[in-house]
Amino acid sequence: MPVRLIEPAAEAYRYPLLVRHLLHTPLACAADQQIIYRDRQRHTYRSFAVRVSQLAGALQKLGVEAGDTVAVMEWDSHRYLECFFAIPMMGAVLQTVNVRLTPEQVAYTLCHAGAKVVLVNRDFLPVLDSIRAGLPGIRRCLLLDDEPGAAAPAWVDAEYEDALAAEAPSFRFEDFDEHAIATTFYTTGTTGVPKGVCYSHRQLVLHTLALTAAVASPAHGQSFRHGDVYMPLTPMFHVHAWGNPYVATLLGVKQVYPGRYVPSELLALRARECVTYSHCVPTILRMLLTYARDNGMSLSGWKLCVGGSALPTGLATEALDAGIDVFAGYGMSETGPVMTVSRLKEPPSVLGRQREIERRCRPGLPIPLVDMQVIDADGRSLPRDDQRVGEVVVRSPWTTPCYVGDPDASSELWAGGYLHTRDVGRQDASGYLQITDRLKDVIKTGGEWISSVELEDLISTLTGVAEVAVIGVPDARWGERPLVLLVADAGASAVLTADSVRQHVEAAVAAGRLPRYAVPERVVFVETLSRTSVGKINKRALRELYGS
Repeated sequence: MPVRLIEPAAEAYRYPLLVRHLLHTPLACAADQQIIYRDRQRHTYRSFAVRVSQLAGALQKLGVEAGDTVAVMEWDSHRYLECFFAIPMMGAVLQTVNVRLTPEQVAYTLCHAGAKVVLVNRDFLPVLDSIRAGLPGIRRCLLLDDEPGAAAPAWVDAEYEDALAAEAPSFRFEDFDEHAIATTFYTTGTTGVPKGVCYSHRQLVLHTLALTAAVASPAHGQSFRHGDVYMPLTPMFHVHAWGNPYVATLLGVKQVYPGRYVPSELLALRARECVTYSHCVPTILRMLLTYARDNGMSLSGWKLCVGGSALPTGLATEALDAGIDVFAGYGMSETGPVMTVSRLKEPPSVLGRQREIERRCRPGLPIPLVDMQVIDADGRSLPRDDQRVGEVVVRSPWTTPCYVGDPDASSELWAGGYLHTRDVGRQDASGYLQITDRLKDVIKTGGEWISSVELEDLISTLTGVAEVAVIGVPDARWGERPLVLLVADAGASAVLTADSVRQHVEAAVAAGRLPRYAVPERVVFVETLSRTSVGKINKRALRELYGS
């Protein structure tokens, strides 16, 4: 249909949405705020901007041009944050390499992305050296090192700090099309080769703005605002640490980067720098709670957004008891990633303890600009009655439009004009989303569906349960039956048994919370649960291991 367009003055600045524009406000309003790396480096936003320019100059000297891919293999650090900005700002593409993949998978992603330059932490030199012969596209290499001056292999071109020191403190960053690719990385699915996902400058800026609005607005906690101190506990290689470093930089807050995730160092750093806001997967939260409990450390005053997989009720309860303002978020690599964030619309005193925990554990409400629906098998939108269950589909200005170089998978992802998450869920009248399972993880028994997530959540509330996974295993009579795999806390074996787990589920059945067929026949106690490279429980691996 015909629409009226603005006719700008010839002199008007068109203002493309570029990553570099996220720096305007913090440099104007918080130039002396700190960016910290462990106990080793302290910079201000002012010096950060200088280092971003110097990094761009160093990369240009190595031959990087607009459109080239620059790969980074690094722990969470101030250097990585500089790469988040410098590489896209010069028109190149930042590839955040998942350093937890196998060497063969790392080589595949580097080749598929067409990386020409790689920035590598000394810890990953052996991995890169072992695959170099199969990476003909890699032309140059910069070493990222906490101990500059140490010996480096002959194939390394320069050390990061030396390269920056040789450059001018300013770099002329030009404007270009906001739809230019800014970043690329690879999903870590449990089948097939990793799939490439990329995001434009426009998508990153809009995701940053929407996420900022979502986490800054809650009235009863669960917020990230001016005055907070930020420390990521989700790897920066994983969907830009869920986009939070861009939010933290836009806000101009104090940022703390921890390097490797070692519980004692994380909690010491958190206490020393007064960290108030972080995000992590449930496994990391469990690790921190256990270490703090065993060492008499306080976690009070910490806001933690938990994503990657469901936030179990038992884990959330333990975190609340430890003084953590814990809440859930939801998204996936293909969605930028954040789609929803939980928040309390009423204060805890009004909600009551049980309702408060239920609200905190739900993935929450769609953030601004997210169009989310739950659909049935025929693609029809289901009512928001908190009863009808279907697949969650979504679209937003930042959802990835395709898998790189994989048109068939891209068409399947976007069937019907919405991005298919392959998650099963429901929404209530207020818009709160509840994920009940992955489509591939639903347990189909006797023609009925059992939610593995709901069973896991229930069992997590039992005293002595450290972690739990429920998988479907073949059954001659029913097709599939639930198998409970349980990691117990130290010393819990006296009170936690297979019978006590079944009795706990039976009590929920008697209360009408679960159907009778959800009661598991088998409970297996295990030392650990298989995980993906980003810390999620790998149910495919568990089915292969225990399915027989």
